[in-house]
Amino acid sequence: MLETAMKAKARKKTSAPGATVTNAAGRANLLAVEDEQDLLDLLQYNLTRDGFNVRTASSGELALRMIREEAPELVVLDLMLPGMDGLELCRILKNDPATRHIQVVMLTAKGEEVDIVAGLELGADDYVVKPFSPRVLSARIKAVLRRRAAETQSSDEVVYRVGDITMDTARHEVRVGGERVNLTHTEIGIVQVLARRPGHVLTRSQIVQAVQGDHVAVTDRSVDVHVVSLRRKLGEAGGYLQTVRGVGYRLEEP
Repeated sequence: MLETAMKAKARKKTSAPGATVTNAAGRANLLAVEDEQDLLDLLQYNLTRDGFNVRTASSGELALRMIREEAPELVVLDLMLPGMDGLELCRILKNDPATRHIQVVMLTAKGEEVDIVAGLELGADDYVVKPFSPRVLSARIKAVLRRRAAETQSSDEVVYRVGDITMDTARHEVRVGGERVNLTHTEIGIVQVLARRPGHVLTRSQIVQAVQGDHVAVTDRSVDVHVVSLRRKLGEAGGYLQTVRGVGYRLEEP
């Protein structure tokens, strides 16, 4: 049975566009975007219980207006929305300098690889396929926020180079032949963990642990989907990301 939550009172404080807002209790601000009201209530109830400050929107258009009024730290985004769908909203957010810093976790009934890759290529930081466990969703959100916090706090510049690929940990960016490649945080994490030991093979579980941390319910297929997206974005340098059948992946110049 779906649990129903009381709607959170509307907040009066408005931030500058692109600002990240945290409430007085230090709880991360989330925006849940879902057109099914029962599921939206369930999301708000469980995520609030897990320590987040949650606002909700039932359409992409409403979500975009709310984000521009007060930017959350992370958006939980359903893909199948009336009017502006989740993919289009994600594209708008990631192409706008004022909102591209906002983390996006996609919530989708479309579990096919092509759908997931499309979302990741638009800049989503993670995805959860319906039906889903609220505990798993919360863990995935916390993992994305932890990675973002670690990136913000890190000031030590380390540059890894593998062939034409350069990984700058201070800037948290990947370049191919000097040109910056637009990757998600998860994809950058995968490049970084493999670039630390070029030529060494890491298993999928080792990659998951390094990128997403412990106690996060992900599968081998999750890593595979991110790798497919990475190879496309890296272009010709995507061949550096090599599959070792039955083991995992390595980053090495062919």
